[in-house]
Amino acid sequence: MRILFLGDVMGRAGRRAIVDGLGPLRARLGVDFAVVNAENSSGGMGLTAAHAKLLLDAGADVLTLGDHAFDQKDMLAAAETEPRIIRPLNFAREAPGRGARVFEATRGRKVLVTQALGQVFMRRPFDDPFSALDAVLKTHVLGGAVQAAVVDFHAEATSEKMAIGHFCDGRASLVVGTHTHVPTADTMILNRGTAYQSDAGMCGDYDSVIGMEKAEPMRRFLTGMARDRFTPAEGEATISGLLVETDDRTGLARSAVPIRQGGRLAATG
Repeated sequence: MRILFLGDVMGRAGRRAIVDGLGPLRARLGVDFAVVNAENSSGGMGLTAAHAKLLLDAGADVLTLGDHAFDQKDMLAAAETEPRIIRPLNFAREAPGRGARVFEATRGRKVLVTQALGQVFMRRPFDDPFSALDAVLKTHVLGGAVQAAVVDFHAEATSEKMAIGHFCDGRASLVVGTHTHVPTADTMILNRGTAYQSDAGMCGDYDSVIGMEKAEPMRRFLTGMARDRFTPAEGEATISGLLVETDDRTGLARSAVPIRQGGRLAATG
């Protein structure tokens, strides 16, 4: 199975890139299943129900969220009514929606998609991601109950992301980091067969500071003071992520290739 994962969609530029580019990208790469992290799609913070529909209609099979999951208030209801939206497993016990779900890909193959939030350097203390993911992976055995399993780990620290990767090795098809918006150059297949990348990068304008117009972030770094709100950059976006091919029998990865399309970053896939 060919699984495409795309990193954090950032504002209008990112949405435009997905709407214009995801369909052709799926066709060119022969994608069977596409997961898109959409938690910065609406104004750079959160996701509205309308923008979720836009991205799903553009060709995403599943949307994952993150620490900004419910910044847009209508997501409180949308997470309950739209099964293709996955919020973090360890966000809060009473949070709406689900942090893991099994979906159907081409030829009836079953794909688990789940997401957890990191604890290191995050703004609030989330529940333990290791135990949360462990419980899900134990009940959705790779190569048995599901033909593939995708873990989106939304976190700041690369060390924590790598630890989660090794913790899930052999139990997931793919563990991929999101949240920091900068694609890492460590795409690999771990010892037991799980594809891994510390951060998928963002689908957004890289002529920016992690997707935001440069002036206000730079002012804050230089002066230590805020003057204006952060606003998403709106130049040509790069679609960033990775393509993983899995073995249908074992669910493990056969190959993992980074994807960079358009915008400021050179294409590699």
